[in-house]
Amino acid sequence: MGADACPSAEGRSSSAIRDPRSRKNFCLKRLLSLLARQSTSMYLAHMENSDDPALMEGRSRVGEASVHWRREGSGPPAVFLHGFPLSGHTWDRVVLLLRNRFTCYAPDLVGLGQSHSTADEDYSSQGQARAIQGVLSQLGVDSYALIGNDTGGWVARELALIDKPRVSRLVLTNTEIPFHRPPWIPMYQALAHVPGFGAIIRRLLKYAAFRRSGLVFGGCFHDLIHLEGEFQRRFVEPLIVSDIRMENALRFLRRMKFSRLDEFHHLHQQLTMPVLFVWGANDPTFPEPSARRMVSQFPNVFGFHEVKDAKLFVYEEHPEQVAKLLASFLSEAHP
Repeated sequence: MGADACPSAEGRSSSAIRDPRSRKNFCLKRLLSLLARQSTSMYLAHMENSDDPALMEGRSRVGEASVHWRREGSGPPAVFLHGFPLSGHTWDRVVLLLRNRFTCYAPDLVGLGQSHSTADEDYSSQGQARAIQGVLSQLGVDSYALIGNDTGGWVARELALIDKPRVSRLVLTNTEIPFHRPPWIPMYQALAHVPGFGAIIRRLLKYAAFRRSGLVFGGCFHDLIHLEGEFQRRFVEPLIVSDIRMENALRFLRRMKFSRLDEFHHLHQQLTMPVLFVWGANDPTFPEPSARRMVSQFPNVFGFHEVKDAKLFVYEEHPEQVAKLLASFLSEAHP
């Protein structure tokens, strides 16, 4: 690159620009910066269009919904659905342990992560299921195991209802229970309709004391150290810095109707595939005794595994134990 071809030096002092050594260093820095941005763009484009079956990331359009997904590994397909207000990345530690045996799909639910829609119906539990069903069809997934946590477990049940021929197994971990109301979600659902509520929550999330309280993530982990670092960066910071992410999360809350959840008291009988429960034993959001009572509603339960020293996000705290249980259940021959 000749001296005259150097990118704009706007903001540099005229003496520094005229000095050949300074100008050379400035151009080199600009070139490295441009190459870094270009490499990132090329990498993301490769991730979305790669033919490598071991690792792929992309986005699928289903009606008005744009659904972001990640695929990793090889073997029989397993689909992981996350809860609120996370994204598919919350399953990364479990996927890392299973990718040598299974092709793991981790989509972002509509309104969370990088998935969104212009249609309100896509944010409902049934709309979410239709969107995920469409994505899996586009990706050519025929038969698959389905794993869900928190609201992802609710959506997993919706998906199992409408895609029953393709769902070979169902695993539920700490998820909604018919006629049970979590201690704080109904309050947030009501406040989600109040103008300006999103801005207030974004400010409050900056404070560790609020994040660690029972009103937010205090009931999600046995050891609250898991709230810091990667969890904070991946799932909390985007809600703080992006009003769009927060608004989509509130749309998610507004459209998830507990009246629909209560219908599963009877709909569970239609889920005839083998079902496994993996439950964090100390969860205040979906208590283990209530979960055990729900088990009788399913006709084909293969086990209920209690994980000690764990709460709502049991797989985040104990990925090895959860992955071992999943691998065993998904590999067994079931009638």
